[in-house]
Amino acid sequence: MNFYAIRAIYRTEMARMMRTVVQSIVAPVLSTSLYFVIFGAAIGSRINEIDGVSYGAFIVPGLIMLSIMTECISNSSFAIYFPKFTGTIFEILSAPISFVEVVVGYVGAAATKSVIIGLIILATANFFVDIQIAHPFIMLLFLVLISVSFSLFGFILGVWADGWEKLSIVPILVIMPLTFLGGTFYSISMLPPAWQTISMFNPVVYLISGFRWAFYENSDVPIGMSLAMVSGFLLICLYAVHWIFKSGYKLRAWGIPLFGLRVFIDNFFDGGRTNRAKVVSARKHQAVLL
Repeated sequence: MNFYAIRAIYRTEMARMMRTVVQSIVAPVLSTSLYFVIFGAAIGSRINEIDGVSYGAFIVPGLIMLSIMTECISNSSFAIYFPKFTGTIFEILSAPISFVEVVVGYVGAAATKSVIIGLIILATANFFVDIQIAHPFIMLLFLVLISVSFSLFGFILGVWADGWEKLSIVPILVIMPLTFLGGTFYSISMLPPAWQTISMFNPVVYLISGFRWAFYENSDVPIGMSLAMVSGFLLICLYAVHWIFKSGYKLRAWGIPLFGLRVFIDNFFDGGRTNRAKVVSARKHQAVLL
């Protein structure tokens, strides 16, 4: 295991978060605070309790999950897509590091950012409502598992996307609706029987329900089922990432044209004098990728 490579990728991504602290930390915390004001204060004043918990406190786990899933996918997909967009992905493809080290570096950094944001939102929520965490270790377990799982999913999305618009399709059209329909602001038991059955096919229900159980010991589905769903989603994402690097899906298409383009640009600005060493290196690189 090349820990130096992992540390280099990890530190680069964490440094990017510190350079964009307003976008990375302040924005999600501020938007979540607005949710507390609107739903917790305005709407919560008209709703007494849900399952013995005040409405303001009830929506806290769902809001944390909403922010974490969005940030995980955004950070991880952007981290792997941006090098492809700028043309520096060939440095990763040609470096003597395995796919495990690449994934650990990028996914680990994205998951760390999301965990930090989740904990900051949890601390911010205490200014609005009184929160009691019945099982803090289980809460942290769900927080880490969900952060890693959706960071892996974001990594897959970044590999699959071939344009900036595709990076936002899945979070906006899939993740956001599933989260709002997954019991973020209400309990599934409040729905009519038919809609309760339909909601059970929404995987986000199990994530939010399990995370909420760690706070208040009540949930819409058994805690064991929630943990099994999170673990299953994590295994699916791990297998998908393994298949991507094993088959070279979308990866070979990155390296060959980008490396050739770099040689062309270098020769162009070199006054037309062909740098034979770079051409030979490019051909060797193409042979390895093919």
